[in-house]
This record gives sequence, C-alpha cells and structure tokens, in this order.
Amino acid sequence: MSETVYLNGKFFPKSEAFISPEDRGFNFADGIYEVIKYYGGKPYRYADHLERLKRSLKEVQIEYRDTDQLESVFQELLDKNGIAAQEAGIYLQITRGSQTRIHRFPDTILPTVYATVFPFASKWDQLKNGVKVITTEDIRWLRCDIKSVSLLPNVLAAQKAHEQDAVEAIFIRNGVVTEGSHSSFMAVKNGVIYTHPNSNLILPGITRKVVFEICRDHNIQVIEEGIPASELANMDEMMIIGTGSEVTPVVQMNENPVGNGKCGPVTRFIQERFFQQTLL
Repeated sequence: MSETVYLNGKFFPKSEAFISPEDRGFNFADGIYEVIKYYGGKPYRYADHLERLKRSLKEVQIEYRDTDQLESVFQELLDKNGIAAQEAGIYLQITRGSQTRIHRFPDTILPTVYATVFPFASKWDQLKNGVKVITTEDIRWLRCDIKSVSLLPNVLAAQKAHEQDAVEAIFIRNGVVTEGSHSSFMAVKNGVIYTHPNSNLILPGITRKVVFEICRDHNIQVIEEGIPASELANMDEMMIIGTGSEVTPVVQMNENPVGNGKCGPVTRFIQERFFQQTLL
C-alpha cells in the first residue's frame, strides 16, 4: 500500500504530492512544524501541541485559521496508512506558501500545509540503559522558542553527535546549558532537578511540561536556571526529554560517565510515571 499524505486540503499518495519550488519553506525555511505522538491510537497531549502550533504561527505571522480541523485530518491519515493501532507520529509542516521569491512577506499568499504519519515506537534499549550525549556550542538564532523548520544548526549538531557515537548534542551558550538539538535537557543534583527556564533560547517542550507536572505531584524540586557548563561534571543524573526521546537517561557526556554510569533513581522514577500517563 502506497503511503498517503495530506497536502493543502487533500489526501494524496506520497508519490503524487508536489510542492512548488517557489515555496517559501524551500527558499527561506519560512515555516513552522509540530510532531505529535500517538499511543494506543490516541494523541498524547494534543491540546498542548495545538497551543504551541498556534503560538509558532502567530510569532512568524503565518495566517492559518483551520487548526481546529487538524485532529480529524491526522486521524484520517493514521487510518489510511493502516497504523492507527500502533505507536505512531504525525509530522505537520506549515509554510507561508508559494510566491515569486522576495524576502519580505508577499501581499497575498496562502500557506502550504503538509502532514504525514510514520511508525514511532519507543526506543526501549535507550530508555532502559541510557545514552551518550556530547556538548557543543549553541550557534542557533535567538528565537529558539519558535518551532521553526529552520533547523540547519540543529542538524549540524546532531551530525556531530552521530560522528562521536552519541544520540544527542547538548547546546551551551555563553557558558550555560540551554537544550539539546532535538530535545529538552535536565540534570539532577542531590535529588533536585535543574533545567534552563523558558525563554527565547529554548523550545517550550511539551514533554518537559509533563515532567514539571510529575515533579510537582511528587514533591520533586525543580530549579529553572541555566546550568553552568562547568558544573556538568558534578551532576548526579542527566536526562533528555521530548516527544521522540520521551524520558531518556543520559549515562555518558562526551567521554565521561554521568554519576555511576547508569540511569539514576530520579530519572527512572520520572520515566515510570511518564509511561503510566501514556497508557491512560
């Protein structure tokens, strides 16, 4: 069965879905995106993802008003592709649209709306045993709070991590940890979680928000302040957080073990509570 995708109000076989070379997403990375995970046929934290999508659209001034129809579009995509009963992901991208190439916004333009689905199983080996990450300089623009398709610095960092047999690159800006190339970052010291505060320098992660709620409900202290890079070696535990990462322990940073080189108790506790939620 050929893969079905959604493009500008219609469903197509993927091989028949085409976007103009004048699309501003192609020319300028002038667009935003979201990734939503489905557990047991149900979207996880859909309202939060939709709220973030609307915020990104507003911040980049893309006029798209049909967001209320998206959930039914996503469900139809899952059904048409035969993966509604398994762990699956939705990728949604909205660009400003297609028009003759000029840097400013065109006067009249309709957005390009594209969505596709894919199998999105949890990486249980990494979740159980932990992963290696590296650190790298944060060279991204100053609006990391927008979920923009302009991801070249993230791609370069992710490739650097891959070349060093790591699964993620953790950004450091002006001596302070911000986040990962495709995840949020948290560290634990003496049972307290430290993570960068929400600002223009990090993406407001949905799974990060869930972790905050778990910590609040179980009296785990969270301090939202940037972790000095110089303090990373002293941390007891680390974790990367995200729709794809879920709650993944970090057991090695660069060439050094984190803590005792195994998943720590705070990370494991949060991970277990997270997966209890996804089963509800």
